[in-house]
Amino acid sequence: MSIGFFGLGIPVSLFQLLDRRPQIIVNDVGVFDQMMHHEFINWEIIQDVYLAEVNKQAFICLMVDKSFEPSRRKGKFKQGVASLSKGMGFQELNISLGFVNVNAFRFAEFISAMRGAAPPERDALVKKAIANI
Repeated sequence: MSIGFFGLGIPVSLFQLLDRRPQIIVNDVGVFDQMMHHEFINWEIIQDVYLAEVNKQAFICLMVDKSFEPSRRKGKFKQGVASLSKGMGFQELNISLGFVNVNAFRFAEFISAMRGAAPPERDALVKKAIANI
């Protein structure tokens, strides 16, 4: 059983290694992270942003209203895991920056600016961020 279980890890690892899709997508609507949440997170629902670090790997934690947290639609086990994550200082919606070459502090500031900007200003902020990359 161990050989079968860990043998299945090889194709999954190869897929992750060879996956050419963008990890994080940011536009004037919201932010999308393939590893975190499979929907765009609109700027309007983000209440606050802060950085967390574990073993030199940065995470951007997105605080949202309880009605928008993904675990509210899940079972008791997923809700327990979400509360454990919050107990460790994270949120339910975290953007892992381990696979992305970006300055974590500047990216967190950008997300904070985007959540506080009016919709017409967001397009200009995205274009300015792309020009500074």
